[in-house]
Amino acid sequence: MNIWSKMMTALRGGVNEAGEAIVDSQALRILDQEIRESSEELNQSKDSLAEILARQKVAEEKCAQLELQIKEHEGYAIKALDKGDEGLAREVAEKIADLENQHTQEQEAAKGFEQSVASLRQAIKQAEQNLKRIKQQVDTVKATENVQRAQAAVAERHSGSQSKMRTAMDSLERIKERQALKSAQMSAAKEIAEETSETSLQSKLEKAGIASSGKSADDILDRLKKK
Repeated sequence: MNIWSKMMTALRGGVNEAGEAIVDSQALRILDQEIRESSEELNQSKDSLAEILARQKVAEEKCAQLELQIKEHEGYAIKALDKGDEGLAREVAEKIADLENQHTQEQEAAKGFEQSVASLRQAIKQAEQNLKRIKQQVDTVKATENVQRAQAAVAERHSGSQSKMRTAMDSLERIKERQALKSAQMSAAKEIAEETSETSLQSKLEKAGIASSGKSADDILDRLKKK
């Protein structure tokens, strides 16, 4: 397989995947549309059943009318024979034969319609049961879809709240750290200020001759001379 064939195969695969993704995302909408189309087809089948049933009744009515005509013409033929008019009787007999042929055709048509009606009725009944079962399953699927969507929303919110909570904790720790550093800086400044103040005071006391600045070299020499 050359590079172009592989690229075309990859392209077809991508198209198929995209198509499947669209179908999956619109699965319930597609399913609803398919059910509506099935219901429409079922209604059309019922219309066809009504039409075939009407044709059956018309054929049966024609059969009944032909039977009456046949009996009526048989009476005519018998009367013609009784009168010795065989030619007229033959003419009536030809009419009877034509009526009987029509009766046979209509009878066969009526039987055909009857069989079609029975078959179509069975098919419609089965289709109605299947459609009812599918609708029940669709209701279950929709309910499950709604539950899963709600669960996903809750999970997403929980995940988001956890993330926000972690962010809040981090912010809190940074604030605490900044406050601790500020407190330490203030304590250090206070200590430095106190040390500076004490040094300044000691100098003032020494100058005033109130406090001693410590032993000097002269003090030590005086002490040694006295020994």
